Amino acid sequence: MPVITTRMRKSAALLVSAAGIAALGAAVAPATASADTPQQIAASVVPANQLASFDQIISHESGWNVTATNPSSGAYGLAQALPGSKMATAGADWQTNAGTQIKWAYDYMNTRYGSPNQAWAYWQIHHNY
Repeated sequence: MPVITTRMRKSAALLVSAAGIAALGAAVAPATASADTPQQIAASVVPANQLASFDQIISHESGWNVTATNPSSGAYGLAQALPGSKMATAGADWQTNAGTQIKWAYDYMNTRYGSPNQAWAYWQIHHNY
Protein backbone atom coordinates (compact mmCIF):
# COMPACT_ATOMS: atom_id res chain seq x y z
CA MET A 1 0.00 0.00 0.00
CA PRO A 2 2.74 2.56 0.74
CA VAL A 3 3.95 2.36 -2.88
CA ILE A 4 0.44 3.09 -4.23
CA THR A 5 -0.03 5.99 -1.79
CA THR A 6 3.31 7.49 -2.78
CA ARG A 7 2.49 7.17 -6.49
CA MET A 8 -0.92 8.75 -5.93
CA ARG A 9 0.68 11.67 -4.08
CA LYS A 10 3.20 12.18 -6.88
CA SER A 11 0.45 11.97 -9.49
CA ALA A 12 -1.66 14.47 -7.57
CA ALA A 13 1.31 16.79 -7.21
CA LEU A 14 1.97 16.61 -10.96
CA LEU A 15 -1.67 17.35 -11.72
CA VAL A 16 -1.65 20.35 -9.39
CA SER A 17 1.57 21.61 -11.01
CA ALA A 18 0.12 21.14 -14.49
CA ALA A 19 -3.07 22.93 -13.49
CA GLY A 20 -1.04 25.78 -12.05
CA ILE A 21 1.00 26.10 -15.22
CA ALA A 22 -2.17 26.02 -17.33
CA ALA A 23 -3.74 28.71 -15.16
CA LEU A 24 -0.61 30.80 -15.39
CA GLY A 25 -0.63 30.41 -19.17
CA ALA A 26 -4.27 31.46 -19.31
CA ALA A 27 -3.53 34.51 -17.21
CA VAL A 28 -0.56 35.54 -19.35
CA ALA A 29 -1.96 34.67 -22.79
CA PRO A 30 -4.63 37.40 -23.00
CA ALA A 31 -2.07 40.11 -22.25
CA THR A 32 0.34 38.88 -24.91
CA ALA A 33 -2.37 37.99 -27.41
CA SER A 34 -4.11 41.36 -27.31
CA ALA A 35 -3.83 43.25 -30.57
CA ASP A 36 -1.95 46.51 -30.69
CA THR A 37 -3.89 49.55 -31.82
CA PRO A 38 -3.00 51.00 -35.21
CA GLN A 39 -1.37 53.93 -33.39
CA GLN A 40 0.84 51.55 -31.40
CA ILE A 41 1.81 49.73 -34.58
CA ALA A 42 2.67 53.05 -36.25
CA ALA A 43 4.82 54.03 -33.28
CA SER A 44 6.84 50.85 -33.80
CA VAL A 45 7.28 51.46 -37.56
CA VAL A 46 7.57 55.22 -38.02
CA PRO A 47 10.59 57.01 -36.52
CA ALA A 48 9.74 59.21 -33.53
CA ASN A 49 10.71 62.41 -35.35
CA GLN A 50 8.20 61.59 -38.12
CA LEU A 51 5.40 60.10 -36.04
CA ALA A 52 3.44 63.30 -35.30
CA SER A 53 3.22 64.10 -39.01
CA PHE A 54 2.26 60.52 -39.86
CA ASP A 55 -0.42 60.67 -37.16
CA GLN A 56 -1.81 63.97 -38.49
CA ILE A 57 -2.19 62.59 -42.01
CA ILE A 58 -3.79 59.31 -40.95
CA SER A 59 -6.08 61.11 -38.47
CA HIS A 60 -7.29 63.47 -41.19
CA GLU A 61 -7.57 60.84 -43.91
CA SER A 62 -9.30 58.02 -42.06
CA GLY A 63 -9.55 58.72 -38.34
CA TRP A 64 -7.37 55.61 -37.88
CA ASN A 65 -10.15 53.42 -39.32
CA VAL A 66 -8.54 50.49 -41.15
CA THR A 67 -11.62 49.96 -43.34
CA ALA A 68 -12.44 53.63 -44.00
CA THR A 69 -13.76 54.05 -47.53
CA ASN A 70 -14.30 57.31 -49.35
CA PRO A 71 -17.78 56.98 -50.88
CA SER A 72 -17.02 59.23 -53.85
CA SER A 73 -13.50 58.17 -54.83
CA GLY A 74 -13.26 54.68 -53.37
CA ALA A 75 -10.01 55.51 -51.54
CA TYR A 76 -9.50 52.91 -48.84
CA GLY A 77 -7.87 52.29 -45.49
CA LEU A 78 -5.82 54.26 -43.02
CA ALA A 79 -3.94 56.19 -45.71
CA GLN A 80 -6.85 56.37 -48.15
CA ALA A 81 -4.95 54.63 -50.94
CA LEU A 82 -6.52 54.96 -54.37
CA PRO A 83 -7.09 52.32 -55.44
CA GLY A 84 -6.89 50.51 -52.13
CA SER A 85 -5.56 47.40 -53.83
CA LYS A 86 -2.19 49.11 -54.38
CA MET A 87 -1.52 48.34 -50.70
CA ALA A 88 -1.25 44.68 -51.71
CA THR A 89 2.41 45.46 -52.43
CA ALA A 90 2.86 45.55 -48.64
CA GLY A 91 0.87 42.37 -47.94
CA ALA A 92 -2.02 40.21 -49.08
CA ASP A 93 -3.97 41.15 -45.94
CA TRP A 94 -4.05 44.86 -46.90
CA GLN A 95 -7.84 45.16 -46.51
CA THR A 96 -7.88 44.44 -42.78
CA ASN A 97 -4.35 44.55 -41.37
CA ALA A 98 -3.33 47.86 -39.83
CA GLY A 99 0.33 46.85 -39.86
CA THR A 100 0.27 46.19 -43.60
CA GLN A 101 -1.48 49.50 -44.27
CA ILE A 102 0.95 51.41 -42.04
CA LYS A 103 3.94 49.82 -43.75
CA TRP A 104 2.50 50.80 -47.14
CA ALA A 105 1.62 54.35 -46.04
CA TYR A 106 5.04 54.96 -44.53
CA ASP A 107 6.75 53.71 -47.69
CA TYR A 108 4.41 55.84 -49.85
CA MET A 109 5.15 59.00 -47.84
CA ASN A 110 8.90 58.37 -48.05
CA THR A 111 8.85 57.55 -51.76
CA ARG A 112 6.51 60.32 -52.89
CA TYR A 113 7.41 63.15 -50.49
CA GLY A 114 10.69 62.16 -48.85
CA SER A 115 9.23 61.65 -45.37
CA PRO A 116 6.01 61.84 -43.38
CA ASN A 117 7.05 65.35 -42.26
CA GLN A 118 7.27 66.50 -45.87
CA ALA A 119 4.00 64.72 -46.72
CA TRP A 120 2.32 66.58 -43.84
CA ALA A 121 3.72 69.91 -45.06
CA TYR A 122 2.18 69.17 -48.47
CA TRP A 123 -1.12 68.06 -46.87
CA GLN A 124 -1.42 71.31 -44.93
CA ILE A 125 -1.32 73.31 -48.17
CA HIS A 126 -3.38 71.01 -50.42
CA HIS A 127 -5.54 69.08 -47.90
CA ASN A 128 -4.55 65.84 -49.56
CA TYR A 129 -1.32 64.02 -50.21
